[in-house]
Amino acid sequence: MELKSTHVGQRFAQHPYNRVRLLNAGVEVSGEKHQYLIPFNQLVDIRCKRGIVWGELEFELPSNQVVRLHGTEWNETQHFFHYLIDIWKKWSQEMSSICSDVLSEQVQEIEKYLIQDSWFTHAQLTLLQNQINSRLNALPMPLVRLNEFTSCRQNYAVCQHWLHLSHQALCDINQYWVARLFKQYSEFFQQLTIAPLNQSQINCVVNGEQNILVLGGPGSGKTSVLIAKMGWLLLRQQAIAEQILLLAFDEKTAKKMNELVHTDLGQPAFQAKTCNSLVLYIIQSCSNKNVAISELEINEQKRHNFLVSEWRKQCHERKAQAKGWREYLTRELAWNIASGEFWHDKQLAKRLVVRLDNWLNLLRIHGGSQKTISELATPEESKQLQMELRLVAPIIKRWKSMLKAEGAVDSLGLIHQAINLLQKGKFISPWKYILIDEFQDFSPLEMQLLQLLREQSTQTHLFAVGDDGQAIYRFPLAKLNLMASFEHYFGQGVYCTLDTTYRFNDHIAKIASQFIQMDPEQQIRPLKSFVKANKKSIVLLPEEQLENLLDKMSGYVTEKETILILSRYFYLQPAVIKKANTRWPKLNINFIPIQAAKGCQADYVIILGLDHGINGFPICEPESAIEKVLLSKSNIFPNLQDRRLLYVALTRAKKQVYLLYDKLTPSIFVEQLKKLGVSQQKRA
Repeated sequence: MELKSTHVGQRFAQHPYNRVRLLNAGVEVSGEKHQYLIPFNQLVDIRCKRGIVWGELEFELPSNQVVRLHGTEWNETQHFFHYLIDIWKKWSQEMSSICSDVLSEQVQEIEKYLIQDSWFTHAQLTLLQNQINSRLNALPMPLVRLNEFTSCRQNYAVCQHWLHLSHQALCDINQYWVARLFKQYSEFFQQLTIAPLNQSQINCVVNGEQNILVLGGPGSGKTSVLIAKMGWLLLRQQAIAEQILLLAFDEKTAKKMNELVHTDLGQPAFQAKTCNSLVLYIIQSCSNKNVAISELEINEQKRHNFLVSEWRKQCHERKAQAKGWREYLTRELAWNIASGEFWHDKQLAKRLVVRLDNWLNLLRIHGGSQKTISELATPEESKQLQMELRLVAPIIKRWKSMLKAEGAVDSLGLIHQAINLLQKGKFISPWKYILIDEFQDFSPLEMQLLQLLREQSTQTHLFAVGDDGQAIYRFPLAKLNLMASFEHYFGQGVYCTLDTTYRFNDHIAKIASQFIQMDPEQQIRPLKSFVKANKKSIVLLPEEQLENLLDKMSGYVTEKETILILSRYFYLQPAVIKKANTRWPKLNINFIPIQAAKGCQADYVIILGLDHGINGFPICEPESAIEKVLLSKSNIFPNLQDRRLLYVALTRAKKQVYLLYDKLTPSIFVEQLKKLGVSQQKRA
């Protein structure tokens, strides 16, 4: 059956189409030069209109596209239209039955996700949405027509809802599951020896996403969450112990984690790994070689002794080197150097070894030749860089010789070996879950190693905890913040926040949070504490009050309470500390540099050296050319590293913080802390 325009109508309409022909399941609209085939499964609507003289048919397609036939005789138009509508409606009713079955089946699939006894992940949602899209695209009629049919309307609305499900709606679904879960597993969440988990911590533990970064402030229970995560995986049989890699930043933390895993989780054979032990495991799994890490690498004191010894030796044996060092220390660092054999000065050596250690580390991380490093420098940096490289070159050479003599390698050499084995596919990761503590302290090279482990299987899950504010180590090519670093190495992830501290009171929490957030790049939420305290819980004191302060503390601090004394560098230890054991035998005092205080806590914390000058805090010395060239050139907030160090120091205290400063040359941090409301006293 077909309908044609009249000769006169065709002439006046001046339209490319002059007839329509009914097909088996569609229509063909055509003209002398044009033809348009419209199957019923693309047809949204058919409309019949009457003009002044002639009739008109409109065929609506998806995306509001309309094909029109003009200039037809009106009675014929009506007859064709009614005949076509009857056939189209009959076809539509048959197709709606098919659509109804498909939609009903899809809704049943959706309901399975709602009743599943597990976290509803973003990956599952994406899979479900792809499935919905696939089924909707396979339906035998345009989607906009599904609302016409009562058998399809409701289920189609459900599918549309899930296709556009918001992030908050997904969170609500998971929170409903967590609420049910808590009743079932309340004993597990309350049994940890560190502390029972709060709701935010539980949400982190049961979160089933494949890539998770937990951002938590000091004392917020990051370690508890990490151990509980492992316990949860074991309890729910998502993994066995051998499939879990628990990675600690250092040996001290690894030991602490092992104790918790053994006592809380009943896994006496399990051992957490450090990055060093991880690379040793990878290398030894691929060969029969007994690889050893140099004692100089592991023991900081031995490494510092080695560096000082070599520096003194080269100054003593080579006049040119001694002259170069004198020139560098006086001109570039503005240090006061004694005449004669200045390298025997113990205090000078203590100050210089910190810089030597940093240079050694940066040059080893880069791993390139002096030529390739020099090529990175700007013309303004080049001259000073060449001087520094000449000064440190003999020490680097001796370092390599010592390693060779020991038959050992340093940790950076080991990481490069492990990366090479992973890239060649010689090591197959046995770990289904990688749990990482202190994520902010891992170097880009270590991140690359973890990235390769993660990429070995699409099923590997990554769960890391960290704190941007405690990122006190500077690395070449490091990202500005944890989330940027996490996404760079591991792809898109989800981020959980722990913002309640259980270590210190609300005033310490307030001051520490405001202080670190002076850096606009710092992505840290303010810390909350349930412990109320007055403004005297953080106090600024003149540095000559240290002995008087300890005298007074000996009168009220109990033997069970601890006192932690911190300074920017170990060599700044005051003489009074050395006689503390005899002067105040009942006080439990420990002195360490702030950089070693990560993971520590004490009832009372005394922070020394908030001064301005050579030994200032923040450090006032100019950055070396080696640091300028090899570290990121990003515009970072002034004194960012020292600001984070002070943040770490402030947040070690449970009850009270004392900040000691030089009254004549106070640190710039003193004025900033005063503006935040820190109390200032003349006497202890």
